Amino acid sequence: MSKQDASDGIPAAEAPAKRPPLNKYALACAILASMNSILLGYDVSVMSGAQLFMKQDLKITDTKIEILAGIINIYSLVGSLAAGRTSDWIGRRYTMVLAAAIFFAGALIMGLAPSYAVLMLGRFVAGVGVGYALMIAPVYTAEVAPTLPVHLSWRVMFLVGAVPPVFLALGVLAMPESPRWLVMQGRIGDARRVLAKTSDSPAEAEERLADIKKAIGIPEGVGDDNDDVVVVARKNKGTHGEGVWRDLLLRPTPPVRRILIACLGLQFFQQASGIDSVVLYSPRVFQKAGLQSDSNSFGATMAVGA
Repeated sequence: MSKQDASDGIPAAEAPAKRPPLNKYALACAILASMNSILLGYDVSVMSGAQLFMKQDLKITDTKIEILAGIINIYSLVGSLAAGRTSDWIGRRYTMVLAAAIFFAGALIMGLAPSYAVLMLGRFVAGVGVGYALMIAPVYTAEVAPTLPVHLSWRVMFLVGAVPPVFLALGVLAMPESPRWLVMQGRIGDARRVLAKTSDSPAEAEERLADIKKAIGIPEGVGDDNDDVVVVARKNKGTHGEGVWRDLLLRPTPPVRRILIACLGLQFFQQASGIDSVVLYSPRVFQKAGLQSDSNSFGATMAVGA
């Protein structure tokens, strides 16, 4: 608007506030935490190529391979159910480290397995790690990130899966703890410092801290690192165990009900599409199509995954 307009008494329009630059620290933390999904993706896809060689080496039947491949979804439930309580106990960050360590152990067991029974044991351990990772990674990301508008031996293939968890665990140690968990432990000062690093501005950090305290039920005016915070947080059943399940399943609010239906629908249609079976049996499909060499069918399967 021109100066003449302003002199005539017409208020000049305020320039829109410039959005602060993207917080690279928070983005890096969110990306690293999201890499936990690699554990499940690798664990599912590696069975596709490894099953060709496992069948020959361990002399196991197709039925056993099918059970070994599909049971990961059941085993991961164990880790998923335990992840919530564990993360409240030791924190989101160390829960991700624990998930990486469990998957690392499972990958080693599978890679060195001398029999089907030991292979199944490794599958169980790895599945628990996958469940932990897939459960806690989105929680950590949501609580830290600011608001934003060739032929290989099957044993080697499993052992390769032990490499990413090492880097993942080391990287997670450089990440801050979840601010929500810190507040629940009465460490408001630490939570404020984490929010200051992962927010676009000091005002946004204080606003997010106020929202966390309000959600937990901590009254305004409670000072930093006050033991009363822990007492209030533990009394608030909505943040723990049975209170969460009761509110989620028996008394969900309309927004929570819509989110629950969307999440259940997404997981149902993802599994109903049969993508796991497509990936698992791709080598056999390519062999039936004329690719007689294991190396060629395995290479074609890698192209499908890419």
